[in-house]
Amino acid sequence: MSGHSKWSTIKRKKEKVDAARGKVFTKLIREITTAARQGGGDENANPRLRSAILAAKSANMPQSNIEKAVKKGTGELPGVVYEEKAYEGYGPGGVAIIIDTLTDNTNRTTSDVRHLLSKHGGNMGEAGCVAWMFKKKGLLAVLKDQCSEEQLMDVALEAGAEDITDEEDVWEVITSTEAFNDVKEALTEKNIPVTSAEITMIPENTVKVEGKQAEQVLKLMDVLEDMDDVQNVYSNFDIDENEVNV
Repeated sequence: MSGHSKWSTIKRKKEKVDAARGKVFTKLIREITTAARQGGGDENANPRLRSAILAAKSANMPQSNIEKAVKKGTGELPGVVYEEKAYEGYGPGGVAIIIDTLTDNTNRTTSDVRHLLSKHGGNMGEAGCVAWMFKKKGLLAVLKDQCSEEQLMDVALEAGAEDITDEEDVWEVITSTEAFNDVKEALTEKNIPVTSAEITMIPENTVKVEGKQAEQVLKLMDVLEDMDDVQNVYSNFDIDENEVNV
């Protein structure tokens, strides 16, 4: 299993647990607020906000929470200003890691990320040290019991999708960033429910890890994701399904 597909599968399962603890809502609210601050509060004219709101609805966030987050972004309500910062580094076995954050204190976040990387067998790298190993892509997930592969291929590929992959209980649709919204809207028009939709970083090559290193990599990814300031973590690990316990 490649890093992007396996980790995205793990995250979808993990988010069901995190939602009960409010962690997913916290991250989504930060993204909605930042998207609205940068591109305005009209989701029809702000693709990033539209994607953030879709993710929030998929996580069953109440509409009132979404509206408050948008208003905090547009300045209609008081709110914290978050700064976007990405970190790059390496994990156990030399796997590449990119960590996207939204923070109100970059010094604290930098220190926390460096500490967690070091504690779990990794290390912080310079900006650009691993980003070249990844491509920014759109990624949408559709439950298999909601749509056949043939139907999905007909709609998604016609709308500009690049690939469709089989990932356990879902189909994953990969798109260019430019075609992302066109594909998402085409699926919606055909009443094909999308369980998650995001712009992500997909590795061009993967690094095989197993045994103790596989365990360490998954633990590192888990603790980084659990940081309040962290929005997304990407890696190029390749781990056998038998190594993973969610």
